[in-house]
Amino acid sequence: MAEPPDTPQAPGAREPSEPRIGVDEWVASSGERIQAYAGVTGRVRRGFDRIPVPLRFVALGIVVALVPVMTSNQYFLRVGVVSLIYALLALGLNVSVGLAGLLDLGYVAFYGVGAYGYAMLSSSKFGVHWPTWGALLVVLAVSVVVGFLLALPSRRLVGDYLAIVTLFFGQIFYTIAVQGYRVPLIKIHGSHDITGGPNGIADVDGFRFFGHRLTTNQAYFWASLIAVAVVFLAIHLMNESRTGRAWRALRDDPLATELMGMPVNWLKLLAIAVGAGAGALAGTINVASLHGAFPDDYSTPILITIYAMVILGGVGNLFGVVVGAVSVNVLLEVLRTPAHARWILYAVILLGLVAKLRPWKALVAVLAGTAAFGIAVHAIVAAAWPRGVHGLVSISGTDFSHGGWLGWALRHWLVLPANTYEAGNYRFFNYAFVLLIGLVLALTVVRGWARWLLLVPTLWLAAFVWETRLVEEGTGPTRFLLLGAILVVLMATRPQGLLGTHRVEIA
Repeated sequence: MAEPPDTPQAPGAREPSEPRIGVDEWVASSGERIQAYAGVTGRVRRGFDRIPVPLRFVALGIVVALVPVMTSNQYFLRVGVVSLIYALLALGLNVSVGLAGLLDLGYVAFYGVGAYGYAMLSSSKFGVHWPTWGALLVVLAVSVVVGFLLALPSRRLVGDYLAIVTLFFGQIFYTIAVQGYRVPLIKIHGSHDITGGPNGIADVDGFRFFGHRLTTNQAYFWASLIAVAVVFLAIHLMNESRTGRAWRALRDDPLATELMGMPVNWLKLLAIAVGAGAGALAGTINVASLHGAFPDDYSTPILITIYAMVILGGVGNLFGVVVGAVSVNVLLEVLRTPAHARWILYAVILLGLVAKLRPWKALVAVLAGTAAFGIAVHAIVAAAWPRGVHGLVSISGTDFSHGGWLGWALRHWLVLPANTYEAGNYRFFNYAFVLLIGLVLALTVVRGWARWLLLVPTLWLAAFVWETRLVEEGTGPTRFLLLGAILVVLMATRPQGLLGTHRVEIA
């Protein structure tokens, strides 16, 4: 007999990943909390929870602030600056999306408003060189007002409708930035060029605080860290206040929030405005550190990347979105190197198989079958067409070698024709890519042992497609393809993100 749906679970039982309907949130998550504090890790977590939250922030900030002292590598420091800028963007987006539950797809426009606003006030574009503090205050105030103006006509919209309106706002900003070199109705200093068009605005002044101009990556690292700390603390205090509780109520059930007398429209306006301020602050830091504002830095792909950071870290978790921002940016940099990208790809595939294939004998069977399948195909091709297995492993777009022990294993498992990819002949890749798409689609409709059987050639073909073309394009779309695959695996194994919590819906 099936267990009744309202039968209580034993303490420590595993909570289902899907939302719970019709139960109190605290009661429904009790099993998850008990399990989280069990064992050695539970004791460590209890000790960590006893540390006051402000003390945690200070300790973490001190550790991160020591990074420029521990290294003088300018590339590492620049990656750190960009990671902190993304952390600011993730914190701002998390206010509207994670705390208030608003699907804001125009958020990247606030990033651009801050950048272009600062560039116009502090550059040779119009011959204006405002002090840093004055430019920052004006830009942040304008961004908050723009956030209010965007939210005002869409305050009654939710879900997909709000997403469409805000998406158009982001696209409108990008179009203006690209086409703003010929605005017929506006003329400044005798020119109709407002934004510089595709070339952007160059020669932007760097930050200058208390008589000191920031000129190095170390200085901008510390400035970005201070900005992240201030914004983090401000949002944390808001989240713990009545406003934060109202935002979470709005996120969980807008109708119930409105029936309880809360100012739903004002909460939406405030959430988008606060997020706009954080995004604009990130834009000013970015444009000052680069000494230029360029439209492609504020386009839709950047928005997608920021959303990926928030989702990876855990929507609604402040520390989680910061971790997600740093992780994604560092991962994208690591993926620029084919050798690193190769290791990450196979590690992600293995982790995905370990997480999803049950029972364990199915995992062993699929892995063994994939290895045997590749060896068999390699042997058949070697016997029929010896040149088809004499290819090298790609180290970069122009460098091919034996690739060490991993390269040796790949060359004896895959089919890599000699001189084919070194010469840029991707005919085999094109055929394999189309076939791989067909196999992936087939995996979505088959069940049981048939899926396990079909998974074997699919994994082999995925490795073949990767090694024959995608690995060479680490600085291009391949990084984002692999990032998407990592997100898919994570969402399948942990839908709430790295540090997020299970959502519980109350009906």
